[in-house]
Amino acid sequence: MSEKNREGKRTARQKLAAEREKQKSKDKRRRALIVGASVVCVLGLAAVIGVVAANAGKDDGSESAGPVVAPSGAQGKDSLAIPVGKESARSTLTIWEDFRCPACKGFELAYRDTIHELTEAGQLKVEYHLATIIDGNMGGTGSRKAANAAACAQDAGKFTPYHDVLFANQPAESDDAFADEDKLLDLGRKVDGLDTPLFQECVENGTHNSWVEKSNKAFLDGDFGGTPTVLLNGKNVYQDRSMTPEKLKQMVRDADK
Repeated sequence: MSEKNREGKRTARQKLAAEREKQKSKDKRRRALIVGASVVCVLGLAAVIGVVAANAGKDDGSESAGPVVAPSGAQGKDSLAIPVGKESARSTLTIWEDFRCPACKGFELAYRDTIHELTEAGQLKVEYHLATIIDGNMGGTGSRKAANAAACAQDAGKFTPYHDVLFANQPAESDDAFADEDKLLDLGRKVDGLDTPLFQECVENGTHNSWVEKSNKAFLDGDFGGTPTVLLNGKNVYQDRSMTPEKLKQMVRDADK
């Protein structure tokens, strides 16, 4: 074989080796890009999951910007409690509720008459705290808007009857009907003396939205199990499976002795 032929084959092998090295470098870079993109996707998905988890039970806060305006007569820490009953009552029932919460409606329908009887007799004071858990879990703004409307009713001295009307007309949990302000105003017409320009303005302007948001944050920070949370003189009585309206009545009477 001539020297020229050997040199040609050597050059061809070198070119082939160079091409192979070049292809290996390309493959290595492509694998690195794929792995990097996969890591970014995984981290992005984890971030999304984290945001969703972090927002569970939280309202989105839209339309709630503005000063915190507590309803008339609100009491307690940061004026977050709406009181019902005589201040001199020896027992206090603290209730955390969400107007979209089916379990809250169940509690109200079962215990409402008993609570009214005890408050009217001067034996029980109730402190209502409003939350927006269902807005956070199911989406929507009905919990917040209904709570704002209830606070507006408190301004008019009509909290208790409007509170009861809201629960009596509660939509299905997945139905954000209370987000419709016209619906809330229509329900206000079921309460004598509540259908006023002041109530309408308060509902439509979301006067107490920021106060409702502050109340909901207090609920989340309180590490409660859910709504309703019902405490009699600091003791969680809603968790007591043996609790009945009659048993609650007897507990209040015993404390009143």
